[in-house]
Formats: sequence, C-alpha cells, structure tokens
Amino acid sequence: MLDHLAYEAPKPKVIAGAKSDWELVIGLEVHAQVHSNAKLFSGASTTFGAEPNSNVAFVDAAMPGMLPVINEYCVAQAVRTGLGLKADINLFSAFDRKNYFYPDLPQGYQISQLYHPIVGEGEMLVDMGPGVGRMVRIERIHLEQDAGKSIHDMDPNMSFVDLNRTGVALMEIVSRPDIRGPEEAAAYVGKLRQILRYLGTCDGNMQNGNLRADVNVSICKPGDYEKFRETGDFSVLGTRCEIKNMNSMRFIQAAIEYEARRQIAIVEDGGEVVQETRLYDPDKNETRSMRSKEEAHDYRYFPCPDLLPLEIEQAWVDDIAASMPELPDAKKARFVKELGLSEYDASVLTAEVENADYFEAVLAVGGDGKLSANWVINELFGRLKKDDHDVTTSPVSPEQLGKIVKLIKSGDISGKIGKDLFEIVYSEGGDPEVLVEERGMKQVTDMGAIEAAVDEVIAANPAQVEKAKANPKLAGWFVGQVMKSTGGKANPAAVNELVVKKLGQ
Repeated sequence: MLDHLAYEAPKPKVIAGAKSDWELVIGLEVHAQVHSNAKLFSGASTTFGAEPNSNVAFVDAAMPGMLPVINEYCVAQAVRTGLGLKADINLFSAFDRKNYFYPDLPQGYQISQLYHPIVGEGEMLVDMGPGVGRMVRIERIHLEQDAGKSIHDMDPNMSFVDLNRTGVALMEIVSRPDIRGPEEAAAYVGKLRQILRYLGTCDGNMQNGNLRADVNVSICKPGDYEKFRETGDFSVLGTRCEIKNMNSMRFIQAAIEYEARRQIAIVEDGGEVVQETRLYDPDKNETRSMRSKEEAHDYRYFPCPDLLPLEIEQAWVDDIAASMPELPDAKKARFVKELGLSEYDASVLTAEVENADYFEAVLAVGGDGKLSANWVINELFGRLKKDDHDVTTSPVSPEQLGKIVKLIKSGDISGKIGKDLFEIVYSEGGDPEVLVEERGMKQVTDMGAIEAAVDEVIAANPAQVEKAKANPKLAGWFVGQVMKSTGGKANPAAVNELVVKKLGQ
C-alpha cells in the first residue's frame, strides 16, 4: 500500500433485483504471455504476426520422441512477476499434464502447474480513485504453455489450425474472489497490466491476446461475503460462472453486468445457477453457455513425466529481486513526495511505463518537477493525443522538451514564447537552445529596455491611465500591451512590477 495515502475500501456494488438486493463477488484468472523471444519448452520464436505454422518446433507439433526443455528465462520472468506482486516464491515447483483434446492442442494435453506452482500468495492494491482502493489477494501464479489457434472464418466449409502460439509461455495469475464490482474488475486488470509492463514480463497487448482474463462471477446477499472472509466457506457466495477469454476492459465490465443480472433473475425465479463456462458476445451484449464447468478431475491431471521438478536457489531469486525496477505505486509516491506533484499528475505520468520514462528524461534536463510535469501532461500529451501519437512516436524528444523547460526556468524565454518554441520543435525539429538564439526569441530582461516600453504604452494611453488609477485591476491591460509591443519577449514579472510602480499603485 502507498505509504503517503490513507486508503479506504470501496463499497461493494449492490444490484437491485425484483425481490431483494444482491452483491457481486468476482475472481479473475489472468493469462499473461511471458515476454520472451522463445517458447516455454522449445527454441521456436514467439514473434506475433508470422506466417501461420512458421514458428513451430518439433516438440510444439508433438512429433514422436520430442521432449520439452524448460526455458530458464521464462522461469525468471515468472519469479520477477511474483516479486512485483509481493508474492511468495516457491523454491520447489513442478509441471503437470492437463489432458483434453482439441485440434489446436496437438499433444492432447497442456503442460501446466496444478499442484506445485512457481509463485504462491501475494497481493495488489487496486486504485479506485483518490483515497479509495481495494487490496486484492493473489492466490497463485503458475507457468503453462499456450495452445494454438483455430481459424474458422477463412472457408465456410473448413477450419484451419495455426500452431504458432502453441507452446508460448503463459503466466496464469489467479486472484482470490476479492473483487466486488465490474469497475473494480476492469481496474484490477488495468493495474495488473501496468505492473507487468513496468516489470517487462508481459507487453500487456490485449488486442493480440497477450493478456486475457477468465472472469468468475457469482452473486450473494448483502453480508454473505463478510461471512465468507471470516469462515472461508465458499458455499455462501453462490454458484459461480466463468466467462472465458476476455481481452477488453470495457467488455469485462459489460459481461459482468449482464452475467450478474442473469444469475439474479434465475435465483429470484426459484431456479438454480448452473456452474458452467460461458462466452461473452459483445454484439448482443450477452453471455451464453459454452460448456459445463470442468473441475480438476475432469482434466485427469498427473505429474508430467518428461520434466523433472523445478528446484531453484534462494540466491538466484535474490539476484532477480536486486534487479527489480521501481514499480508504479512507488514511483507515484516518489513523484508526490519529492517533486511536489499532485496525485492526479503523478497518476497520469505513471500510468504507462513509457510515459514515466519520458517524464524522468525531461526532468533530468529541465530540472523542475512541477514545470516539467505541466509541459509533459498539458502541452505534449495534449498535442500527441490530437495527432494520434504516443510518447514512443513523439516528434519531440525528452531532451528537446527538457531544454524548453530549462529555458523557461532560467528566464531566458517566457511561457508564451515556450509554447511558440514547442510548436517549432514539434513541426520542424531542432535544438531549442539554438532556435532561441537564431530566431531572436530570447526574453528581454534589460530593465532599461522594459521601462522604455512601459513608458511608451503609458504615454500613448492617458485616458486608460486615469481609469487604471481609479481601478487598479486595469493595470493588467498595460502589462498586456507592453508584452504585445515587445513580441512577448519582455519578462512578465518585470513588466508587471514597473506598471504598478508607474501607475502609483
């Protein structure tokens, strides 16, 4: 939890049924593709978008006699993820076979970890607004291999199988049923994605399927969830249904809303919710039955005979821990405490790891936290959004923006000139310091020159002088005229001081 904030838990979402009120209980199983160049048990490439069946090793295709070989880097990535979620790292783990038959699973089983996962219990704080957050418990993280992809829309009479994804390493991150509403579920996935991207263990690309969630939803009467937390008795939570393969925050929320109301209608009509796996149809905004919910015994799990148990040393875990980056909560807290940024600004700057890196690079050159934040958030992000860019494709580098901030901080240019300079750099490029000199944009700080400009404006507007003496607020008009006459180059503070003095205010 953030040290500098006092968090209170958000209230659970209450849905009014026809007969009574109900609360939601939600748990998520998030499948995150491990950021690795090679697959979990083979050296085949994990590059997305390759020609179908071009990234397939013999072991991925289940050729006879081919044995899996564990990818140590994928194990390290799972450990790194566990450390980022404040979880227990299990020095002993083992792989199991999960048996089921499907065309895109050539082995007829998936190598996974049921009994001895690589990562144990952890936790993650989900921000729900200023001073409001939910601490969600992580039950486990286990490594497993992905299946292939069945393609049904190329030919109406045939289905095709692409094995490129077969064997790609996945981390299944399983939460406890601590999430109490659709917004919290989306926020949980968003926060998890943010942490994974900071860690570099998953790119979080939901569009490509690199991060997807199975959402478990059940309903209960108000107060029953507290009984569950006290006793651990799952029966008070009602029967859960699982919505598979959600890869959109918006769809996650919509699917939970629909599923909750579906279950409420069934129970209030005297029926019973059937435990099953469902799919969400975004076009119809509804969930529909896919199959009955399988239990562990349905998959006939047994230890994988081709892989020895995985035993890692604490020293190796400690080395990974020593190389951990600063995570978003800690970075946000530092920005607030050390740079004096607002909670909102710090949140915006830390939302994506690329944004935070860009800001810190600007800060290293510009040297002023609040001024750098203002220029990154308001000027840069605003312009990038307008032009459909992000910081990774920004025409203005952090060094260039840092130099603009530095020029404003030193008084060499005003904020107004800074905006003009930003537009030049954004459109044409160039070194801001050189551009200021070449184009005569440097701020006038010579008090003699500024005083002459003030005297000229006052002498030319005697009627306005009389009005300003009667109403001191009109002094701003003179400041504006002086700035206009000097092309915005006069030091605004010096102009204001001289105007007030000469008007006798």
